[in-house]
Amino acid sequence: MERDTSRLLAELVSRPSVNPMGQSIQRREFGESAVTDYLEDYFRALKVDYTRQAVLGDRANIVARYQAASARRTLLFEVHQDTVPADGMRDPFSPRIEDGRLHGRGACDVKGGMTAILAMLARVVETRPDHTDVIVAGTVDEEHLGLGVQHLVKSGVQADAAIVAEPTNLDIVNCHKGLVRWRTSTTGRACHSSLPDQGINAIHRMAAVLIAIEQYALWLRTSPADPVLGPPTINVGRITGGSAVNTVPDWCTIEIDRRLLPGEEGGRAQREMAEYIQKTLPFEVGMEKPWTSWPALSSERSEALVGQLGPIIDAVNGGVQVRGVAFGTDASTIAAAGIPANVFGPGDIAQAHTSDEWIALAQVEKAAEILYRFVVYL
Repeated sequence: MERDTSRLLAELVSRPSVNPMGQSIQRREFGESAVTDYLEDYFRALKVDYTRQAVLGDRANIVARYQAASARRTLLFEVHQDTVPADGMRDPFSPRIEDGRLHGRGACDVKGGMTAILAMLARVVETRPDHTDVIVAGTVDEEHLGLGVQHLVKSGVQADAAIVAEPTNLDIVNCHKGLVRWRTSTTGRACHSSLPDQGINAIHRMAAVLIAIEQYALWLRTSPADPVLGPPTINVGRITGGSAVNTVPDWCTIEIDRRLLPGEEGGRAQREMAEYIQKTLPFEVGMEKPWTSWPALSSERSEALVGQLGPIIDAVNGGVQVRGVAFGTDASTIAAAGIPANVFGPGDIAQAHTSDEWIALAQVEKAAEILYRFVVYL
């Protein structure tokens, strides 16, 4: 089976798997099915058992399993199939190699990590270690709502430990923030813009809400912080409102991203913010139910996993760093289901989602070697 990482990665990048981000799947590159089909062919050629899990219409997780002769443990390797949109990129699905880097949408986030996992699995099937079962799960919708990994854990997947592929520069990420996102709205009374005193301007009201949120954000910075991850944060990332420039707007909506620390719960975080800003405002502010909420990843239950993986990374890469990050991953959902999880993979998060996304092929090779040794040598 193909283990040439550059060729394997090019095959994956050339298959668009853009997350539609809530839109209907109409453009050819939307949805993960092209990658799912490729993974199915790959697993079939390896002669390992696999299943497809329907998650969102034709968008499906795919889960493969290598079963050892006398397994003493089970390891889960999880990687998402989707990428962010490729708008503004030149030939995003025509991978090219320059100076030891492969360029293309998804090369770094996270098809480089997927390549390392697939190359590891092919080598495991070839050498047939008898003490470790290996589960490889390719999930959908990580870049939007995380429904794929939620479906995976609800399906009852079980393992002694999990590695979640994300670009970490071959470091171990043992903790990260979670998130909760929701919409907040203000209402007013519409009228002709030439007589604004006869209406109530919902956008002006939202301006007051934004000032209150800015004050709340400053308060968050002084709240108890995680020793690694720092304080919780909040960001208003989008605003819409009104119907026309010559009409006093009767509605305005913002979208809020609140980053959570280990131990925080998304619904409670939303309520705390709502109570804070409502105390300062003379009008009612609407709060919709969060459309997504992911827990933070704590380092508390993964000490043994770090202790096992760290020396292998050190031997292959000449050093290892264990750190936390601000961004979220599927690892927190897996850990919340009772499976100790770390985040690990080739590539730099600084390259993810960029207009010239790339990954160093040497890191992909090292990641495949590290994952194989993790399966075989422990």
